Amino acid sequence: MPVRYYRDSFGNWCTRIVAPAGRLRLTTDTLIRDNGQPEPRFPNAQQHPVEHLPDETLVYLLGSRYCETDRLSDFAWKTFGHLSGWGRVQAICDFVHQHVAFGYQHARNTRTAFETFQERVGVCRDFGHLALTLCRCTNIPARYCTGYLGDIGVPPDPNPMDFSGWFEVWLDNQWHTFDARHNEPRIGRVLIATGRDAADVAISNTFGPNTLVSFTVRTEQVADAA
Repeated sequence: MPVRYYRDSFGNWCTRIVAPAGRLRLTTDTLIRDNGQPEPRFPNAQQHPVEHLPDETLVYLLGSRYCETDRLSDFAWKTFGHLSGWGRVQAICDFVHQHVAFGYQHARNTRTAFETFQERVGVCRDFGHLALTLCRCTNIPARYCTGYLGDIGVPPDPNPMDFSGWFEVWLDNQWHTFDARHNEPRIGRVLIATGRDAADVAISNTFGPNTLVSFTVRTEQVADAA
């Protein structure tokens, strides 16, 4: 069927189709080259004063569909206001990692950052939403990330693979990866899209009645051709 491609307002590469009635199967295969090293840490990375932030990062200081900065601002400043830069973001990740219990049975597509803060349960996207909201509350631009995260360098997870959610923050004039759920550097993270929160980076947006019959993700580590 005809396929159209475009860039959304966040720079993500999107595919657009008109699906016919009946069953439809979508597949893709990609070979990713990775250096095999854990994600780097920059403990001395500094936070920028708001007046020195690039214009394009300001949207990542604002509240959004799943990230209620207004409801968490007081708590964020009282808890993390004495810190700055990388140390502040890491302290936020440590808090979220300890405060929220992970479980697939806790998944709810309407749960917001504030609800995660109150309920103290969630899946990876809830960890990301709460952590990035606390960063925004303390004037650190933070954006939601979705993609794939395999089991390279860690014990295999017996659960079926799914999309993974984490976030990035703007420090020292570049974006840095943080993951409040795992809270440790990982190998082979595959970034698919970024946005204000999960509403901007859904795996698909559909306009009309439909039923998802199945969804399968597979990652395999292959030998370097060289």
